[in-house]
Amino acid sequence: MRAVLRLLGALVVVAGAGLAVLIWRGSEPGGIDDLYHAVVGGPDLGPVTFETLVRRSRPNDALACPADLCRSARPDIVPPLYPVSAERLREIVADVARQDPETQIVFSARWEEQDRYVARTRLMRFPDTINVRVVPVAADAATVAIYSRSQLGYSDWGVNRKRIERWLDAIAARAGRDA
Repeated sequence: MRAVLRLLGALVVVAGAGLAVLIWRGSEPGGIDDLYHAVVGGPDLGPVTFETLVRRSRPNDALACPADLCRSARPDIVPPLYPVSAERLREIVADVARQDPETQIVFSARWEEQDRYVARTRLMRFPDTINVRVVPVAADAATVAIYSRSQLGYSDWGVNRKRIERWLDAIAARAGRDA
């Protein structure tokens, strides 16, 4: 029995050390990002259509959306109307996303008002996909729809909602200065 416990203890230590090395390497080749990609696929969960979006049954996503756009999903937050053009709002959103740690753009629709980002948590580098659509309302007014969802895990402990709130606060501050 002691031999079995020692063996299990040794396996736990080796597995822990291996995980520590993967985390330490992060996005480098052979790091935790490569492990996630091998096990669950690429970090980008792909596009969404906000008009027909159906929320997940798991508590690991968040949605900010004008009520008239997201008819099939109840948003967590209804974003405000910003006093800037849709083109300028898209630039502001891109700047806000770039300033968020461990966030990178993975898709930008040239002829549409939609972009997609992947953000990673700091320690374990869990990937989240953030879909953003700028919605023009008038020549000098626009709003935004943001859907942030986790690739891994059942719950996100509110990380996606906090990200959206942080982004909306930063967007409002920038749009207010531009008005």
